[in-house]
Amino acid sequence: MTAEAIESGPRTGDDPSGRADDRPLRIALLTYKGNPFCGGQGVYVRHLARELARLGHSVEVIGAQPYPVLDEGVPLTELPSLDLYRQPDPFRTPKRGEYRDWIDAAEVATMWTGGFPEPLTFSLRARRHLAARRGEFDVIHDNQTLGYGLLAELGAPLVTTIHHPITVDRQLDLDAADTRRRRASVRRWYGFTRMQKRVARRLPSVLTVSGSSKQEIVDHLGVRQDRIHVVHIGADTDLWSPDPSVAEVPGRIVTTSSADVPLKGLVHLVDALAKLRAGNPDAHLVVVGKRAEDGPVAQAIERHGLRDAVEFVKGISDAELVDLVRGAQIACVPSLYEGFSLPAAEAMATGTPLVATTGGAIPEVAGPDGETCLAVPPADAGALADALARLLGDPELRARLGAAGRERVLSRFTWKQAAIGTAALYREAIAARSGAMPSGGRR
Repeated sequence: MTAEAIESGPRTGDDPSGRADDRPLRIALLTYKGNPFCGGQGVYVRHLARELARLGHSVEVIGAQPYPVLDEGVPLTELPSLDLYRQPDPFRTPKRGEYRDWIDAAEVATMWTGGFPEPLTFSLRARRHLAARRGEFDVIHDNQTLGYGLLAELGAPLVTTIHHPITVDRQLDLDAADTRRRRASVRRWYGFTRMQKRVARRLPSVLTVSGSSKQEIVDHLGVRQDRIHVVHIGADTDLWSPDPSVAEVPGRIVTTSSADVPLKGLVHLVDALAKLRAGNPDAHLVVVGKRAEDGPVAQAIERHGLRDAVEFVKGISDAELVDLVRGAQIACVPSLYEGFSLPAAEAMATGTPLVATTGGAIPEVAGPDGETCLAVPPADAGALADALARLLGDPELRARLGAAGRERVLSRFTWKQAAIGTAALYREAIAARSGAMPSGGRR
């Protein structure tokens, strides 16, 4: 019996093959991008795969560059792309000897014409790979590829995670584009979202990470509500935990953000920092992410004279990142929208008090204003500055919010709970494919 079955209680149903429906599953977990340092997809794959394996399942991650970092016991099968966006030569032109087949040619042609090819080309490579391994997996779990290749018969039921519709990112980038040429470029880059919309509507089983994302998937992608299931993700609460031995750095505010992505709201936090430092000269910002040398964030830093008050860090170890957050007086999530917000959950798990916007699903994670966080409207630098000043000036409030935040994460948002819920959805997908619903399953 798997640990999942023990945790969930007894089951009485059997599958049509006669095996108990709590048997360990053979899972293929697909990820077209698994960067562990930027974005949530690599984090999701790593921690979900580890916890599924701990529940007794066999998990194989099949992924492309940047490859995910996986824990011991979870194998990675590399399904390489041409890695056209790698550093230090993004948007590179491959050498003739690098081309292997027509999929590679399509990848380069799409990149040359300003599009983003990876969801489509990874799905085509995954279809070919899975066809050659038919019968090896009980279930296939796609992590938001949503490419045409996954509409083929793959030899096992398909469950797809949609963290949030990328159409939300597209609209925010369009709103931030200040020229006709830039808007045309954004539309071309996000051309793959038309494919993702078509594919999503045909998927039998969609998993998402919040109620907010579920509604966005219905509204933006046209997926039927009865096909979408919410399974919250979470923090690694053993790693992300309080440590009184880590000294608090006066005035430190920490955030995780891609500097050039409008959705993350970093420019509003920089504006807020400028206002905050008028009364709190020690206040400074540490951004976990890459510094952009140009663009709205860089311009705001220069305009406010904050070059010495804003530090960017990237590529640090898990332990260094956790200590960075532990040492902060405040963690901040200034995003205009989030489908879940792992940085919020992770910061709360360390006991660091949180200031967060109410964009997207963030309130589902951060909790009520004044109880587990301080909540402010998105894109409101003044409200951000006021909340940050209030916390910096009130040690008792920081301690209360920090403790309440950690308790909220422990009770609601852990990777073990996410794995249990995800495995239950796998079993429903398997049963639906075979024409039977396991006893006690959702309908």
